[in-house]
Amino acid sequence: MSDFNLPDYKQQSPEVRDRFERLKQRPVTMEVKGLTKTFNSHHGEVTALKNIDLKIHKREFVCVIGPSGCGKSTLIRILAGLEQASAGQVLLDGEAVTRPGPERGMVFQGYTLFPWLTVKRNIMFGLIESGMNKNHAEAEAREWIELIGLGKFENSYPHQLSGGMKQRVAIARALANRPKILLMDEPFGALDAQTRAKMQAYLMEIWKNIDVTVFFITHDLDEAVYLADRILVLKANPGEVQELIEVPVPQPRNPEQFLSPEFLATKKHIEELIHPPSEESDDDHLNLVRMVPVNDDVGSVF
Repeated sequence: MSDFNLPDYKQQSPEVRDRFERLKQRPVTMEVKGLTKTFNSHHGEVTALKNIDLKIHKREFVCVIGPSGCGKSTLIRILAGLEQASAGQVLLDGEAVTRPGPERGMVFQGYTLFPWLTVKRNIMFGLIESGMNKNHAEAEAREWIELIGLGKFENSYPHQLSGGMKQRVAIARALANRPKILLMDEPFGALDAQTRAKMQAYLMEIWKNIDVTVFFITHDLDEAVYLADRILVLKANPGEVQELIEVPVPQPRNPEQFLSPEFLATKKHIEELIHPPSEESDDDHLNLVRMVPVNDDVGSVF
């Protein structure tokens, strides 16, 4: 155990255990069965994902984390219908997912707003495409703009917004169609630490107040533990389920919990899954040639 004398990450309070029991009783929104994805490359056939099984319950917040090359983005693109699985299937409320659809909202890491449309028009776009009349779409867009706190910017263009503001608009645009599940592929990865923290708080508030399930890809361990009900940990080459973790940190979450024993223990466990000490290889060491005098040791300065 660490210097913090942390409990095992699986130790849960009665309140947390009760929350997970109630979560398991909710309907299954999305189910992944035996999902496998292979690619042909100049090295031969590559298996990106292998036998992924997962049930995501209504209004659950699931994060996915794993080492580089574990297939996180491939998985979420298959769930969105942007790519096809080589084997297995994805079901949304029991119906097979074969192509993109309005019942699945998608938010990417990059800023995917239409640069020639204002904030309001970006949010209206999907509503009008789905057949909603312009007046109704405009009223709906304004409600979302107020929800994300950008009322003063409804007529601004994307280039006039900060990174965090752009992602708030992207989230609102994805949610405006009232999807059953919101798929998010490292949406805050390009933001600075302070803006990222604000966006996490915004997302948690939106999730608490809207009937939506969230499937969230991240490479940030703190972010995963802070946001998720459960964390799917994938291993690489091929991407397989390593563990599905029920996060023992009580809800509602707040930044002060980053130093709680439950939070630190869960994060430590995930670190050990992703980077086991026994897997350290020669590639992890730098082969450096000394290019300063022998007596010039920066460590001795302090």
